Amino acid sequence: MVRLFASQLVRWRWSAFLCAIVFAFLAASGARHLEFSNDYRIFFSKENPQLLAFEHLQNVYTKSDNVLFAISPANGDVFTPDTLEAIRWLTEASWQIPYSIRVDSVTNFQHTYAEADDLVVEDLVPDPSSLDADELEKIRGIATTEPLLVNRLIAPDSRTTGVNVTVQLPGVNPEKEVPEVVAFSRNLATRLLEQYPELEVHLTGVVLLNNAFSEMALSDMKTLVPIMFAVIVLVLLLLLRSLAATFATLLVIILSIITAMGLAGWLGIHITPPMASAPTMIMTLAVANSVHFLVTFLQKVRGGESQRDAMLESLRINLQPIMITSLTTAIGFMSMNFSDAPPFRDLGNVVAIGVVASFLYSMALLPALMLLLPVRHRSGPGRSAPIMDALANLVVERRKSVLLFMAVLVTGLISFVPRNELNDEFVKYFDERVPFRVDTDYVTDHLTGLYSISYSLGAGEPGGISEPAYLRKLDEFANWYREQPEVKHVSTLSDTMKRLNKNLHGDDPAWYRLPDQRELAAQYLLLYEMSLPYGLDLNNQINIDKSATKLDVSLGSLSSNQTIALEARAQQWLEANAPASMQAHGASPAVMFSHIGKRNIHSMLVGTTVALVLISFVLIFALRSVRIGLISIIPNLVPAGMAFGLWGLLVGQVGLALSIVTGMTLGIVVDDTVHFLSKYLRARREEGLSSPDAVRYAFHTVGTALWTTSAVLMAGFLVLVYSPFELNSGMGLLTAITIGFALLADFLLLPTLLMALDKGESDEKTVHTDPSGSVV
Repeated sequence: MVRLFASQLVRWRWSAFLCAIVFAFLAASGARHLEFSNDYRIFFSKENPQLLAFEHLQNVYTKSDNVLFAISPANGDVFTPDTLEAIRWLTEASWQIPYSIRVDSVTNFQHTYAEADDLVVEDLVPDPSSLDADELEKIRGIATTEPLLVNRLIAPDSRTTGVNVTVQLPGVNPEKEVPEVVAFSRNLATRLLEQYPELEVHLTGVVLLNNAFSEMALSDMKTLVPIMFAVIVLVLLLLLRSLAATFATLLVIILSIITAMGLAGWLGIHITPPMASAPTMIMTLAVANSVHFLVTFLQKVRGGESQRDAMLESLRINLQPIMITSLTTAIGFMSMNFSDAPPFRDLGNVVAIGVVASFLYSMALLPALMLLLPVRHRSGPGRSAPIMDALANLVVERRKSVLLFMAVLVTGLISFVPRNELNDEFVKYFDERVPFRVDTDYVTDHLTGLYSISYSLGAGEPGGISEPAYLRKLDEFANWYREQPEVKHVSTLSDTMKRLNKNLHGDDPAWYRLPDQRELAAQYLLLYEMSLPYGLDLNNQINIDKSATKLDVSLGSLSSNQTIALEARAQQWLEANAPASMQAHGASPAVMFSHIGKRNIHSMLVGTTVALVLISFVLIFALRSVRIGLISIIPNLVPAGMAFGLWGLLVGQVGLALSIVTGMTLGIVVDDTVHFLSKYLRARREEGLSSPDAVRYAFHTVGTALWTTSAVLMAGFLVLVYSPFELNSGMGLLTAITIGFALLADFLLLPTLLMALDKGESDEKTVHTDPSGSVV
């Protein structure tokens, strides 16, 4: 059947070639629908509970998407006329940022004080140029002691201040709205520095976070794909030593990529940072299919056979194993659909499409091209054949020692797997080459944190936020949070109410406490709200019917485990000290990212299990042997265990990206196993060789292709290490390590297992080998 199919492929090669080109053209036309996604919410499924909680919070209160300008003067003092004038200018200019709905800074902070029986509400710094030294010191004293400002918009040492712009994106055209806001903000920072060159400006915030994701995707596609393309060309020329074979492989690669990305466009898949690595992965995996065809073809041609006969034999030998490996690789990547992060689902689906496309193009294009293009005939075996034969003899003759060595190595490395800690920090998804990461680290160190947790704390009834008992619990909760070492700032309505109570008692410091009567608190709040200017109201803290208020907690740079632990302590406090109406879970991007890694591990365990079962059934069916199929499971599973063990020994931290590696690599590592087993079984069934000599035959016929494809695969995934996006770089490194261990398992563990467990009548036969170990 395979021989007939191979002959038909060769016979109708030009028809197949034409159909492949037409299909590739039609698929590629979908690339015009590809768009970049620049919303961090893409990492969360619609049913993600932390996302739902955060969206509910944003629907009740003003959305918290923001741009934060952090300004540090060269003289180290914010409270000078020139610096305050710069802050005032930036505050006013920031209202022009697209979609801005609120701007907060020390200059427009709504300072309150008493004047006779009146409450005065005005900007803290109305005219910086007219201030004398005494007035500057007075403003400094107010700003650095005001709970709503210190560690939020002013550093305690007065060396850094911030201008926070709240942005409400329409969401009609997100891929354009976010870059528009960021471009305007960056231009504003440039204009500020032109007028005040003594200032240092750093930009961060949620909008900048969103933009960083899309910039990373574009950056990876511009840099990693060309690098990988160059690496593949170099590796193929070195290993295949054939310009024709290299050209044919590159054509398969290019068509596979444009087909996958074009179909992604037709399917409405957006380009995200994880998705941006799809072309590199497809490029890498497409090489494997072509190399197995070409290595056998070139071996036969260099052995003296005609190009047509060599192609027929190569197709006959490799068609089934390549079909199996393409299927198992696709299954492995399709298991990523169990991921709780949609970008990884998209990555898995697009790469799976690319893998299938590369198989089809390998069959449709390679026969025609390799029979058309000139191939140099060399006499004698290739340079790698004697090495493979020597390795085969070593493994066969020292099978027990090799098996013992591999058992110790596998057991030893897997024992370190528990040392891995599930942990993450979403700002560190970007390395220090990314401006967003540099600016965010600076702001965290000198002013406030990008990480936060927000609570909507209910009062139990409309207008209930004025109830003294509610305000006291609110204040107690805020004070508890301030005592936590991870916390930089807490914003709560209770601080405003204490300040108003003091103001309306003649600014007597003794009255800096919460009102004792509900009616009085309600009057204070109403009077204050009526005095606030447009855009600086309390909608970001109080819901419409005044039945709940929002408490915001700013945090330092915390890992996911630290964030989860802190929020768990907060829940314990609320359960022990607050009424039922105030029971609420914290919500924020930090909370969402803290939980996604753990959720993804659990979901991918299910996906990997499903993929393993499916792949095992495929192998048992394709290899027509339950015993061989079960044996193959061992070298398919241990590489991931060994890789995570080494990771636990050297790194010890597993985040969102690494949670998908086992499922993703499962299909890849099966490739070498299938090709080795197919040649092994061919020797056993067709040649009647003993298990040891069948191992020698497998090494001799497919060993070169195995280490060639593994080298290309490792090179491809190692290219991802250069990505400034940690989700891609970490995933690429661990995947490359896994593929390396897979090659080791297939060269040392699988053959020794076969010789130990696969014994039959043919093992009693005597088989002669030449000096190189090849079967005669």
